Amino acid sequence: MMVSLVMILANCKDSHQKNIAEINEQDIVEPNTNDVGENRMIFIKGGTYTMGALAQSNTGDAKSPQPVKVNSFWMDETEVTNAEFKKFADETGYLTIAERPIDWEEMKKILPPDTPKPADEDLQPGSLVFTPPATEVPLDNYANWWSWVDGANWKHPDGPDSNIEGKENFPVVQIAFEDAQEYAKWAGKRLPTEAEWEFAARGGLERKEFAWGDELTPNGNYMANFFQGEFPYKNTGSDGFVQAAPVKSFAPNKYGLYDMVGNVWELCSDFYEVKPFDPNCCHSNLVTNPKGPELTVDPNDPLAIKHVVKGGSFLCSAQYCSNYKPSGRQGSSYDSGMNHTGFRCVRDVKE
Repeated sequence: MMVSLVMILANCKDSHQKNIAEINEQDIVEPNTNDVGENRMIFIKGGTYTMGALAQSNTGDAKSPQPVKVNSFWMDETEVTNAEFKKFADETGYLTIAERPIDWEEMKKILPPDTPKPADEDLQPGSLVFTPPATEVPLDNYANWWSWVDGANWKHPDGPDSNIEGKENFPVVQIAFEDAQEYAKWAGKRLPTEAEWEFAARGGLERKEFAWGDELTPNGNYMANFFQGEFPYKNTGSDGFVQAAPVKSFAPNKYGLYDMVGNVWELCSDFYEVKPFDPNCCHSNLVTNPKGPELTVDPNDPLAIKHVVKGGSFLCSAQYCSNYKPSGRQGSSYDSGMNHTGFRCVRDVKE
């Protein structure tokens, strides 16, 4: 199935300017809202903003700042929840990728030619689960804290002994790109582009580091669910959570959207692309409604097929992945879910 699985198994075995963006804090118009189906959606009035990061991220994949214009659209108020995804699965009989048998013939197409076939017992349905080590470990190998767990899926996000009973209002996780797309089609929606997602996450704030301003914890207040403590082995849970939190556990941004930063990564429709970061490259190059590259471009993983995920998760830490911000991004393998990755949907404005 996926590169990440083989890597985990192997490691386990081996042990701008104001004229560009006129949206300022004092100009923010209270968002209009509308109930579309069962998910409450927020109307996001289109505009121009500076997309991208203030500086390179510690994951080395930040986008260079560039003026971008997006059209108006509707966006889910929250991440898609377990209850919402269950309704979809119950009505359609859909099985997520993590619930299906792994097809080695398909899996090996995205692996180096000489990759040996894993043992049959290692090709059972499952997914990747965060498994914190007991002590400090090197941060150059994510196999130190991610494990392939047979039976892990959206119903059992941490493995077969876990479940989602009583967690109906938690974000659904262990969702791969295909799963999110199928849900969106069923709901009459689609996944957001990276540009739409970041525009909405910023909530009208131009060139701010976080969705609420420039301080991570203003006046000592936690504004989102992220990792505090010593990554990856000791999460103090100072924000009230050590894993995913129920949706709406933190205040919304200025557009009325919840959890656009932290909690769980959110899938976008764009293929993932890594380019050299240049804070001065693109200030005069306005692009309209960008949809990303034609294919994945990841120098560190050239055979992979990945899509962008945005906003960070409960695992983002200043020590390793400080992507708890609107510009925060990374790549997500198209054929795998993880227990820190979910999604929300958007809908075009009808003419």
